[in-house]
Amino acid sequence: MGLHVGIIMDGNGRWAQARGLMRTQGHREGLQAAKQIVKAASGMGIDFLTLYVFSTENWKRTVEEVGFIMDLVRQYLKAEFSFCRENHIRVRHAGDLSKLPPDVAKDIAEVCKDTEMFAGMQVILALNYGGRDEIVRAVNKALAGIAGASSASGRAIEINENVITKHLDNPDVPDPDLIIRTAGEYRTSNFLLWESAYAEYYISDKLWPDWTSADLAEAVESFQKRERRFGAVNSAIDEAGAPL
Repeated sequence: MGLHVGIIMDGNGRWAQARGLMRTQGHREGLQAAKQIVKAASGMGIDFLTLYVFSTENWKRTVEEVGFIMDLVRQYLKAEFSFCRENHIRVRHAGDLSKLPPDVAKDIAEVCKDTEMFAGMQVILALNYGGRDEIVRAVNKALAGIAGASSASGRAIEINENVITKHLDNPDVPDPDLIIRTAGEYRTSNFLLWESAYAEYYISDKLWPDWTSADLAEAVESFQKRERRFGAVNSAIDEAGAPL
């Protein structure tokens, strides 16, 4: 499996407020940054890119701001389809589609279906997404399946990590290797909680609308210099921390 990068795109509102603009203008500029990063990632050999577009908590924002973000999502899906087709980019969704506005849910479902055969980079739009919500939905789906299987076999079937993973929104997508958070924040914000158990984090002080392809390249370069042990001990260091 190739490199999977997740991005918590933070700072749109602060970017706008610092310039005396409405928050919606920050979201518009954030969309432009997202488009640039998707194109850069495609050219860098990143195989999976998950963008945290709208969380389950973002519904707490004003009706006007939420509506504006949803309109931007629809505009992005329509405007970028030709780019996806030309670059064989597959678009996928993470989150609860059933609780999105029907027109937005319909557009997402259509673009996911229309690009599902593309073999290039996969862009996962985390929209109405929350890590806790995904885990709860996965467990409920697993329980429903287990109840049926138990009845058919006459024996109890337990829930384990593999069962939950199989019922996540995109079970065939590898766990993220690198998660980027912009705007200098040090929170996971309910993003890919199950999948990010061993992800590396990269924190950027830049607000999301200011991000460019050079920032993405810098983040990936930083990641590539790290040593990932996944809970194991470095072969060159013993358990006491002394070089072997």
